[in-house]
Amino acid sequence: MDLWTAFQALILGVVEGLTEFLPISSTGHQIIVADLLNFGGERAMAFNIIIQLGAILAVVWEFRRKIFDVVIGLPTQPGARRFTANLLIAFMPAVVLGVIFADLIHHYLFNPITVATALVVGGIVMLWAEQRQHEVHAETVDEITWKDALKVGFAQCLAMIPGTSRSGATIIGGLLFGLSRKTATEFSFFLAMPTMVGAAVYSGYKYRDLFVPADFPVFAIGFVTAFIFAMIAVRGLLIFIASHSYAVFAWYRIAFGLLILATWQFGWVDWTSVKP
Repeated sequence: MDLWTAFQALILGVVEGLTEFLPISSTGHQIIVADLLNFGGERAMAFNIIIQLGAILAVVWEFRRKIFDVVIGLPTQPGARRFTANLLIAFMPAVVLGVIFADLIHHYLFNPITVATALVVGGIVMLWAEQRQHEVHAETVDEITWKDALKVGFAQCLAMIPGTSRSGATIIGGLLFGLSRKTATEFSFFLAMPTMVGAAVYSGYKYRDLFVPADFPVFAIGFVTAFIFAMIAVRGLLIFIASHSYAVFAWYRIAFGLLILATWQFGWVDWTSVKP
């Protein structure tokens, strides 16, 4: 492993960790940064699976007490069973639609221009959602109904379009469906666990031939870096949303998306040089 490859792995691990759980689209940022770093091809596909696992491990660690309580309480506590059922209900739409459309979406939509457009559109929707009057009926994740969970699950499916943001779709969807800002954010984190692990296992098995021992040092750098920076991002977001709205992330999305579109329109950056 040369220094340039190690640097690429480090930067992409940082990007994954910081953006995976913020409503700004980790996939979109990965596509754009990988394009700039000229990091593409089959190695990149396998690498992305690994660093996503690093990011999701950070959330599992952050909410380990809640996870432990739910697992221990499944046999006897109705609340634990209801919470688990809600996660499964919210998880299923992405499973069905992902299996059907994942390859088509990856082939036709995984490019910087689609990402930039989705960033702008998503930012506008986020601003609109934040300005609406919120009618909250679920102040904690334990108050979420199965209907709320199903709605959030369908909202998550929008994130199949790169640049939309899985966390952005689920959080804003949660706000629109009557969840408090804290509840929508926490449920988005919990829903990320089965969704991202399931996607990683499915992709890992499908592309198992891409994993070669020579790439393990690169994967290790990305995995550890993604874990560390995802932990920072998750803790920072929970503190931030206690007293702020998501408007700052919406404006960031719009500004970043417009910047990418401008560089493409004026020919300053060749965003088609690398195929993820």
